[in-house]
Order: sequence, then C-alpha cells, then structure tokens
Amino acid sequence: MTPHPDPDRAARPTVVVLTANGVAPPSTLEEIRDLADVRECTADTLADALPGAEVLLLWDFFSEALASAWHAADSLRWVHVAAAGVDKLLFDELRDSDVLVTNARGVFDEPIAEYVLACVLAHDKLLHQTEALQRSGVWHRRETTRVAGRRALVVGTGGIGRATARLLRAVGLDVAGAGRRPRDDDEDFGRVLDSARLVDHLGDVDHLVMVAPLTEATRGMLGPAELAALPDGAHVVNVGRGQLVDQDALTAEIVSGRLSAHLDVLVVEPLPEGDPLWTLGGVHISPHMSGDVVGWRDTLSAQFRDHLRTWLAGGEPGPAVDKSRGYVSG
Repeated sequence: MTPHPDPDRAARPTVVVLTANGVAPPSTLEEIRDLADVRECTADTLADALPGAEVLLLWDFFSEALASAWHAADSLRWVHVAAAGVDKLLFDELRDSDVLVTNARGVFDEPIAEYVLACVLAHDKLLHQTEALQRSGVWHRRETTRVAGRRALVVGTGGIGRATARLLRAVGLDVAGAGRRPRDDDEDFGRVLDSARLVDHLGDVDHLVMVAPLTEATRGMLGPAELAALPDGAHVVNVGRGQLVDQDALTAEIVSGRLSAHLDVLVVEPLPEGDPLWTLGGVHISPHMSGDVVGWRDTLSAQFRDHLRTWLAGGEPGPAVDKSRGYVSG
C-alpha cells in the first residue's frame, strides 16, 4: 500500500490513540495534536473512535482490541504498535488488508541486550548465591566462572538479537545466532545456524538466549527435545515471549538441577500464584521488564511523533512489519 496520505484529501489525518486505564498518555501527545486530529480511546471505545481514522497508535501495546473493532476501521491505513512484538495485534483480516503495520523497532535493542548481559554475568559470577549467603550471614568464599570463552547462542537475529550478540561478544563470549536464514559470514553473529534445526545446535551451549519473535513457527521451539539436548549446567535466558519455551519442560529440567534460567517473560503473566517458578532454586523471574529503562515511554512517544511527521511528508514511517511472518524482515 501507499504509506502516506493521498494528495487530494484533507491535510490533517485523524489519529486514534488507544490507551489503557491507569497508563499515562504519550508525552508528545500535544505535538501529535499539532499534526493531526486526535481521538483518545480505550479498548472498550475503540470501535467508536475508528470510523474515518487513518492512523491507529496502539499505546496499549498488549491490547487485542483491534480484532473485535475491525468492522469500524473503514479508513485505516497505518497501525503503529508501541512495542517490539506484534503477536498480540495480528489477526487474519489485518494480515489480508493493505493496512501498514509498524512497531517500535530499535527502541528496546540496547536495553534488552544490557539485561541479557546482566543475566549472564549474574549467573557466571554467582551473584544471586552471594546475595543469598549475605542475607543468611554466611561468609563463604567460592570460585566463579570465567565469562570470556563461554559459548552463547542467541535465538533470533533481529535488532534485539544483534545488539545482544554485540554486547556478549564485547565481554569475550563466543557468540552464534540461530535464525531463518543460516550463513557463515554475518557481521554481528559470525555464524547463523538454522533455527528450524535448533535441537542440532545445542550440545555445547553455555548460555541460550531466546529473543525470537512469537510466530506459529517459533511457538514452543524450545521444547523437551531441545532442552534435553542442552548440556548439564546450561543457562537459559528468555527475553522474547514466554510461549517460545515449553515452560513445564523447562521447570522439570530446573527441578532436576540440570539447567538454570533467567525468565523475563512467562506463558501466563503475571506468573500465577503457586507456580513452582516463584520459589524454585536455579530460576530467576522478572516481570517482563528487560526493555523498560528510565524514559522508555518518552522514547516510544517521540518515535511515533517522528514517524507521523515522516508519513505526512510522504515518506515511509519506519520499517514495515511483514504481516505474514509477524516481524520486520531484513
């Protein structure tokens, strides 16, 4: 589709901003109002706000409300999701339409890479155990693992995966990637292995980092067979989506003491009360916050404002999401 407005229509488009109760609106909202007519709504009122609107900003980025309000999207040309993942948004009618979809590509790359590095360092330097000993009043000197030379496999070769590979390589890890297109000369990963044959590439991995987008091809890609293929003592870091991993199988491996994990994403969020992952040794849970650095919402807001300016000037408002695949290709 043509990403920018038609020259023969009104200069000011209508932008619908889908917000969530209790979440502050975009910090650049007044600047957006200078560029367009803005209708704010929540999931309950989205269908009322959509008629005649050309642009939808999903500020409530986990909302699935567009599917049920799709019948009212009579003029929609562009949807921007203020998140990296678009798995909560996509549905058949949107995929089959000419509506452009963009995401928050680039905003979370470095913050999530830093978070992964922190998980790797905390694991190899025994920081969690050291704090537990401190809280118990125990003085116990131990040896930690040298990080340089350890082997990391990053599953997902998009912007976040690439930033993660660069940062892990900078502290001396031997890093490879796993993605849809295998190759031996990637500038960030060096080697990119075939993610469709993930089970074949796990036998020597110390740190397995899951950052792939959630699609039908990646759902459950780290299953019982893949987990069993990891060597004893391997460490799983999931900052992608909980559904990439068979959570029950991973829990069983952690219970056995064979694997450990840092999980920023879970199959059900928040993690249900009573789930063994709350208290199980060898696993560390965080509440889907690996990309949430101070000022991240302001960055997201400024990104959409800038994309809107580009769109109004007739340009491409950021890389398009390949709706058939569920992520930005290339």
